[in-house]
Amino acid sequence: MGIMTHAWYHIEDEIKLPTPSLLFYLDRIEHNLQKMIEIAGGPERLRPHVKTHKCDRLIQRQVELGISKFKCSTIAEAEMVAAAGGKDVMVAMPCVGANAGRLVKLALAYPEVRFSTIADDEETIRFLAAAAQQARVDLPVYLELDCGMGRTGIVPGTQALYLAKVIRDTPRLGLAGLHAYDGHIHAESLEEREKQCISAFEKVLAFRDELQGQGIIVKELVAGGSPTFGIHARYPDRVLSPGTTVLWDFGYGDKHPDLPFLPAAVLLTRVISKPSTDRITVDLGHKSVAPENPHPRVKFEEEPEAEFVMQSEEHLVMKVDQRERFLIGQALHGIPRHVCPTVSMHGEAYVIANGQVVDTWPITARNRRITV
Repeated sequence: MGIMTHAWYHIEDEIKLPTPSLLFYLDRIEHNLQKMIEIAGGPERLRPHVKTHKCDRLIQRQVELGISKFKCSTIAEAEMVAAAGGKDVMVAMPCVGANAGRLVKLALAYPEVRFSTIADDEETIRFLAAAAQQARVDLPVYLELDCGMGRTGIVPGTQALYLAKVIRDTPRLGLAGLHAYDGHIHAESLEEREKQCISAFEKVLAFRDELQGQGIIVKELVAGGSPTFGIHARYPDRVLSPGTTVLWDFGYGDKHPDLPFLPAAVLLTRVISKPSTDRITVDLGHKSVAPENPHPRVKFEEEPEAEFVMQSEEHLVMKVDQRERFLIGQALHGIPRHVCPTVSMHGEAYVIANGQVVDTWPITARNRRITV
């Protein structure tokens, strides 16, 4: 008799799980983390972005692997990282208004952790300076550079040089380095992606040389995201900040097969209706999977060629061949196109190892506020 083998996403006693549910597959997460360290050449070069998973258990595992620096987008994520053992937390979002004070409160609550943030405007610097000086807390600041995305950041040049000096000379602040995110670069061809990445960073590197030529020390250059991770890794003068690499998704997976990561987050859903001869409906609406992209927003392992007809808040209708192949209550396993906003739609993830549910992890920083 042959040995029965199961698909990688198989789960024993799956009927006990509610739907829709978010699943984390431990062996695949471990594979992705090890590949991140391998590409970086060591954990000390990594500053992974936590916005993809927002999960303290995944921070703890990365700390165990020697990763101590992290990047985040919200104050809640920063607090989660500190509580989970991260020692160097960069908030890669301009902290203005109340958020400047919240960041300083974290620095007071976790004195053993180095908190930092970014700035691309003199007004932002004033917000940070006021909060840091009032609390008597030192707050390192990275100058946010625009290398082509046009979302935040200042283009390298005279005004950027002026802001670098303002940050350096402001009491209780200090120039921690440069941050340049090239999220606009995601060409499918590795050759074209590399060409665009090198071109985008020419001005960044020239600006760094100009700063250092004027005696302004650039301690760290935080560069890139997931699509350009492997490209930046070739240059030892950069700290690397991939994020999606921890869980991966089919949006990046289909587009960038040169990157050796595996989808590790799955959406479990079930057939709830068969409304016509060629349609099935599952309980996976756009409150459970990121809706900002066109269909397919999720790719089902069992039915990769399904045609998506409509999606509403709680329903997803698909056109399939031979509707009779599907049973009411049958489970389907979907990989999201964009995992980061998908994860934040779920309060918890069921953790899968060796085909078994072994734990349930909270999506810790799903909310905008934890304590501060």
